[in-house]
Amino acid sequence: MQRKTFLKTTALIALCSGLWGAAAPALAQDNWPSKTIRFVVPYPPGGPTDLMARLLQGELTSRLGVAVMVDNKGGAGGNLGSNEVAKIAPADGHTLLLAASGPMAVNPTLYTSMPFNPLTDLTPVIQLSSFPLVLEVHPSLGIKNVKELIALAKAPKSNLSFASAGNGTPQHLAGELFNTQMGVDITHIPYKGAGPALNDLVGGQVGVMFDILGSSLPHIQSGKLVPLAVTSAKRSAQLPNVPTMAEAGVTGYEFTAWHGIAMRAGTSPAIVEKLNNTLNAIFKEPEFRKKWEAIGTPVVAGTAAQFGELIKRDTVRLGKVVKASGATVD
Repeated sequence: MQRKTFLKTTALIALCSGLWGAAAPALAQDNWPSKTIRFVVPYPPGGPTDLMARLLQGELTSRLGVAVMVDNKGGAGGNLGSNEVAKIAPADGHTLLLAASGPMAVNPTLYTSMPFNPLTDLTPVIQLSSFPLVLEVHPSLGIKNVKELIALAKAPKSNLSFASAGNGTPQHLAGELFNTQMGVDITHIPYKGAGPALNDLVGGQVGVMFDILGSSLPHIQSGKLVPLAVTSAKRSAQLPNVPTMAEAGVTGYEFTAWHGIAMRAGTSPAIVEKLNNTLNAIFKEPEFRKKWEAIGTPVVAGTAAQFGELIKRDTVRLGKVVKASGATVD
């Protein structure tokens, strides 16, 4: 009798455990969010990464019913803020990362040691952007197209230099890829952020830059900078008269920067799914799409799995560019 009672009790516990295990993800989704969400941007205020977070902040607050606080935590090429989410914040879904291609796919090769592993310590939620870069020059160079830039770079005693937001940033890697493919040696000048680099380009202290289109567009429109080509496979809607690199004669050249949202690994899949669904709904709103596209990127969205595949793919692809450039950060 005691043995039968024991077996029945054991079976009941097992059944309840199974039911609880099945119900746990749904319960996590129902209870989330239950407090303020911290949205970590791993760069200083003012850049395109910060702008994306600010645009989403109000929409997420409205749809999720809790406050969303943007927290700029720049440093170490995006590693500092990314590590905050990957290693320090709890895996409860209340800390989001504005995940950029730099710390997610470039830095693992660029840095001799990383405080976190983007592939194992973070859970992808959704891709937000696919930014083309624009190859642009200061008007004082007198250059009107890419072929003229290449000719000037190959001229004897050429002292051309290109500005970037720092070692390993999209602006840097786009320039190094151009150097490699064109067989030129335009000197890299790293700055502490895209803002200072762009300011010196506009001021004529440096002649060339590959930059995120949204940041440079006002200077191009005012005539302070001359656009030569965009680095995407298709022309940009913001610069329809500017050719792609392929159209400009640079075959096989394509380079885009991207952003997305990630959470700490171990966050409930139900929470990831709910946030993904919420963001996809936001991006279907026509008015929000207009605001988003105005910063220079098409709406991407999609599934968490698709974003995860992009991270894996670009970790390999961009890692090769970093190695070819010889760039390292100790």
